[in-house]
Amino acid sequence: MNNSNNPIVRLDQIVKTFFGVKALNKMSFDLYPGEIHGLVGENGAGKSTLMKVLSGAHPPDSGEIEVYGKVYNYMTAELSHRLGISIIYQESLLVPWMNVYENVYVGQEISRGGFVNFSKEKEKTVKLCKELGHENLNINKKINELSIAEQQYVKIIKALSTDPKILIMDEPTSMFNVEDAKRLLNMVRTIAAKGVSIIYISHSLKEVVSIADRITVIRDGLSINTYDNSDKNSDINKIVNDMVGRPVSAFYKREEHEIGDVEFEVKDLIIERNGEPVNFNIRRGEVMGFAGMVGSGRTEIANAIVGASRKYGGKIIFKGKELNIRYPSDSIKNKIGYITEDRQRLGLMLGASVVENLTVVGLQNKIRRFFVNIKKFIPLIANIVKVLNIRIASPMQEVKNLSGGNQQKVVLGKWLFTEPDMFIFDEPTRGIDVNAKSEFYKYISELAAQGKVIMMISSDMPELISMSDRVAVVRKGKIIKILERSEISENSIIRYALEVDKDE
Repeated sequence: MNNSNNPIVRLDQIVKTFFGVKALNKMSFDLYPGEIHGLVGENGAGKSTLMKVLSGAHPPDSGEIEVYGKVYNYMTAELSHRLGISIIYQESLLVPWMNVYENVYVGQEISRGGFVNFSKEKEKTVKLCKELGHENLNINKKINELSIAEQQYVKIIKALSTDPKILIMDEPTSMFNVEDAKRLLNMVRTIAAKGVSIIYISHSLKEVVSIADRITVIRDGLSINTYDNSDKNSDINKIVNDMVGRPVSAFYKREEHEIGDVEFEVKDLIIERNGEPVNFNIRRGEVMGFAGMVGSGRTEIANAIVGASRKYGGKIIFKGKELNIRYPSDSIKNKIGYITEDRQRLGLMLGASVVENLTVVGLQNKIRRFFVNIKKFIPLIANIVKVLNIRIASPMQEVKNLSGGNQQKVVLGKWLFTEPDMFIFDEPTRGIDVNAKSEFYKYISELAAQGKVIMMISSDMPELISMSDRVAVVRKGKIIKILERSEISENSIIRYALEVDKDE
């Protein structure tokens, strides 16, 4: 890296707001030619949002984007591509039924005489593989025949086929074993040695320290610190402290109440083939928090419990009875409510009214007629609307026209209408404003005080710490540690979630 030059990229005072919540708050960041710049922060810190601003997926509300010395108020996907910016997302965007070289050039096909020149695509793919030291990759194989690691290599080769000057890598080794991760890191070094500037996002701090020239820590949409890591020996303890330090005012204070005996228990739950068993219990009136980085397996555990995804073994015991849950309808019958993280896609019928959304689950076993006058059920939901303070013009108002906070209240209200004894909350306050968050915390506390069993998955650290009686830290589909109330802190959660040893 030669940082005596001007930055190749400079993001200055970037602000980005979603539904009134600031994802980026005057965030600044720069990147030099040939540099590997590590970007770290806990879930929701703003890493991916910042990169989506740079790659043209999200226009910023304000701030400047400077690339090669030219200032832009915003990017578009087409402009960022033209400027040589390429992003490798954590999610797979490969076409499973196409082979390697077809995937590399899909959307940018090499043609001759109006027809795709497959032989040329194959030749160029082989060349790229050799340059990266992966000449053994079988480019004739279909994507669905490749390992996870091989698929990641294909994504990198595809990105490099556009001859980028700036490469953004988002969690490139998250699904890798140790050896595959080492191979990928060597590939990253090879790419940087060719003069490509790399922004490297990872939750593995050891990995970032081993490869980055500089490391920037962001928290709550702000740049907290940038470390010179030219000697590859930055202090991980300092990085962790930068990631978690928050004022006391960021934490909600809930009222204490008595917690009863164990009421819900998971024994040897297997959520993926050949996976490790998951074991935990939750007591009556307890809020059990589930922490972990994105992709750690928290939602997969919840999905397996409620029958939304397959489980490969294990027992679910509720109130002393073993449950046979194969489908979500089975969990509803057993009085388990699941407030999903994706409220708009899975939790709501956006084109339907408030009353239809609130009653869709609770009335399905009570309605016998084919045609129903939904207005007759308005009195049944009046108390829920009042208790949750759902701000609506009318019960017949379409849910899509409500604010994010009120939409989330409707999801909760839908399950309150079914009168469950257990609630599973997955990211309960994601995308809602501070006032709506406080209201939601109050509702969850009241449910716990009533003796309900609460399982709460959250990436919001103050939320986890404020609301949880215990916290289970999940990594790679396994519960690594269950922290008792006295052990819960930002530092301890982050250390277990990121696999940072206490003595480092």
